[in-house]
Parts: sequence; structure tokens; C-alpha cells
Amino acid sequence: MASTRNTETGARTPDRPRLTARSVIASTLLGVRPPQLPTASLVASAELLGVTAGTARVAMSRMVAAGELEPTGDGYRLAGHLLDRQARQAQSRTGTPEAWDGTWRTVLVPAEARPAADRAALRRAMAALRYAELRDGVWLRPANLPTGALPGAEAVAADRAVGLTGPLDPQTDPVVLARSLWDLDGWADAAEALAIELEPLQTRLDDGDATALADGFVVSAAVLRHLQADPLLPRPLLPPEWPGGVLRGREERFDQSFKTVLRAWLHARG
Repeated sequence: MASTRNTETGARTPDRPRLTARSVIASTLLGVRPPQLPTASLVASAELLGVTAGTARVAMSRMVAAGELEPTGDGYRLAGHLLDRQARQAQSRTGTPEAWDGTWRTVLVPAEARPAADRAALRRAMAALRYAELRDGVWLRPANLPTGALPGAEAVAADRAVGLTGPLDPQTDPVVLARSLWDLDGWADAAEALAIELEPLQTRLDDGDATALADGFVVSAAVLRHLQADPLLPRPLLPPEWPGGVLRGREERFDQSFKTVLRAWLHARG
């Protein structure tokens, strides 16, 4: 993701694809705990983004059929792989644990023929677990994240690969290795641009401006997607002035303001 910084205006709004009805429903539920809402609230959130009520209801029905939603008494809750996605999003928003003993985790994929669907499932699982592929069938990351946070992805990895934990070869510079595995500068540039993009919307929400909700929803979704791309590396492996903490702090404040204004907007609609 390229930087959108502009030194004169503070930020320019990048072009983003239009959110589909499914993505609006999913993003709305991903942002609440527990991840369930009445149908009326989901429909109103969709209408806020220009999705008609009928289209939103069709999307919810299709998501139930796909195992992504479960009906409740008066609405829907997340199910299936979207629950795993919420767990990863929660980990993304929390950030990196401080403790790290210098060891790395290596996951080796046996060189055997597997169906394309299995290979794709493994790649999704490794991405969710924030591993990077050193070469074909060899995945690495620092051993600084707790296990058990993403049970679905961990089960897929355990079923299809072999995991090892230990120190790097003494000849390997961990900082150089990290920079070769992840585009840290690119992530940082995009994070700084998103933090800047939140600023004027934050001001509008602080003023109770409900017209900021639609743009705020889109930008907030972009921030959360970007946080999920953060490899969550230990501090010693990160470049100086890493903007992850700044972006998380602004996103947390923005989320609180957004929900306050959204509740007022929903209440006014009756």
C-alpha cells in the first residue's frame, strides 16, 4: 500500500474499492463484542454505506448459508472463519507482546503432493499466524506471539506441517533477516498515512458530526486491514520510530468516538 501523505493538506483520500453488502455486514460485526447485533442495526449500518435494506438482507441470508453468520433471536452473530478473523483482528489491535527470548519458530511443509485447496488453506493459515516464507515450504517468524490465540489457523498448520522453535544460526543477523522477510518500511509508510487520514475524521466525530460516519467506516476498515498485515515483530527487530503504536492508539480513540456517534445516529432513526 503506497503512502498517501500530502505535506500541504495533511492527507489525501486514497481511492478504495466500494464495500460490498457482505463486507459491510462482516466489518460491522467484527467491530463489536460479542459479535452479534439486531437485524435492524445491521441493516441501518449497511444503509449508511449506500447498501439498500433489501440487498443487506439478501447478503445476510447468503452469509448464513455460507456458514459465516448464525441467526439469533432478533439478529445475527458471526460464525465460522469470520470468528477466526475477529480473533486475529483482536490480536492486531493489541499489538506486540514485550517479552521475547530471541528464539524463532520455523514451520516446515513436507515436500509431497497436496491438493491445491490444501495448499491454499495452509498459506492462509500461515499468513494469519504472521509467518513469512523464507523459501518454498519453509516459514519463519520470531517466537514472541502466544499460542492458542488463533486455534483454527494453528490446527491447519499442525495438520499439514512440522514446527520447530530455537535460536537462529549464529551467523544470521535477525534484523537483516526480518527486513528480508517483511516490507517493514512499506508497512510503516502506509501506517503513517492512515494515521494522518484519521485526523480530520476524528475532529468531526468529536464534534458529533454524523456525516463523518460513512467515510469513517471505510477508513477504519482500512486501518484494521492494515493492522492485520503487521507482522507483530519484537521491538529489537523493528526500525526506529515504528508507527504501529501510534496507529493503534489513534484507531482505539477513533473507534470509541465512532461508536458514540453511531449510537446517537441509530437512536435518532428510532
